[in-house]
Amino acid sequence: MTPPTGAYRLSDEQVLLRDAVRVLADERIAPRAAEIDRSAEFPEDIRQLLATHDILGLPFPEQYGGVGTDLLTVCLAIEQISRVCATSGLILAVHELGALPILLAGSDEQKDRWLPDLAAGRTLIAFALTEAEAGSDASAVRTRAVRDGDEYVIDGGKRFISQGSVADLVVVFAATDPAAEKSSRRLSAFVVETDRPGFAVTRIEHKMGIRGSPTAELAFSALRVPASNRLGEEGDGFGIAMRTFERSRPGIAAQAVGIAQGALEIAARYARERKQFGRPIGELQMIQAMLADMDAQTEAARQLLYASCAAIEDGAGDAARWAALCKLVAGDAAMRVTTDAVQVLGGYGYIDEFPVERMMRDAKITQLYEGTQQIQRLVIARSLLRDS
Repeated sequence: MTPPTGAYRLSDEQVLLRDAVRVLADERIAPRAAEIDRSAEFPEDIRQLLATHDILGLPFPEQYGGVGTDLLTVCLAIEQISRVCATSGLILAVHELGALPILLAGSDEQKDRWLPDLAAGRTLIAFALTEAEAGSDASAVRTRAVRDGDEYVIDGGKRFISQGSVADLVVVFAATDPAAEKSSRRLSAFVVETDRPGFAVTRIEHKMGIRGSPTAELAFSALRVPASNRLGEEGDGFGIAMRTFERSRPGIAAQAVGIAQGALEIAARYARERKQFGRPIGELQMIQAMLADMDAQTEAARQLLYASCAAIEDGAGDAARWAALCKLVAGDAAMRVTTDAVQVLGGYGYIDEFPVERMMRDAKITQLYEGTQQIQRLVIARSLLRDS
């Protein structure tokens, strides 16, 4: 267990980017947020907006047409977008999640083939690990990939795949050696183009929150991909997935921090303007105490997120612990802060005239996907016990 060695004070460039994304979010995304939630339709216009402003290119190296920023900068953008619309912030977070296996384990040829279009936002990518019987237990994946000459034949299905129905590419984790002595060597990772025969979207989930982000059930029926679509070697899939989570979980923490910040801002503004007993409710000590706690929880989560990004970017040996810490703290903070925001607004907080009820619904998923809070606690505890 080591403290971060890199500074995480924001640079001038990061401050400029953060503020520019904030203005874009306030002016172009916030007015769409309620309708995105009501319609439960993927906001293609927001996707195009993020692509046009090179926001989808943030995680990608400049040599592939990306912006070439670090993990913290990507999280700053996710945070600012999620402050007004968690669904829209998830477009960038999932795009990074899906691309990370290629960035971490792809060959030069694979990066040349796929990254330029991803960096430009011309194509979207999704990450497909979870199955109906393989959620927290990733080693229980049943989807199979059988070698047949220069191809693999993939059969099986995936569930709860964010943006799976709108992605052009999906990174699929499948068992290539189901009987492997080590369960961590069962899986391999493949980049699957969604226009291949045998790929199907069989269901779109109806969700409590992030309703504009399609969560899809995918099916693979004798789907053939060339062996050149495999990332790394056979058996590398589990390791690739875990390395991916070390850099993608901070993105979910950033989404959670953004949601909490958005709810805090609305609650504080309401407390200044809403009058009861002849004065603004913000003058009541109970309301002040709630707002103070909301602010402290949000800021604590933000600072841990930024420190975690610095540690992970520096190559910390306990990067998985840092990723789990920031997701755990930020997800729980988002749930508490949004629930309290609804309380501050009272009856108005419970109706969709104000966005805090949507933010509360959106916040819950940050405690669930990319590893539940219970899984994050296991990761942290195991890291501590290994160090001991």
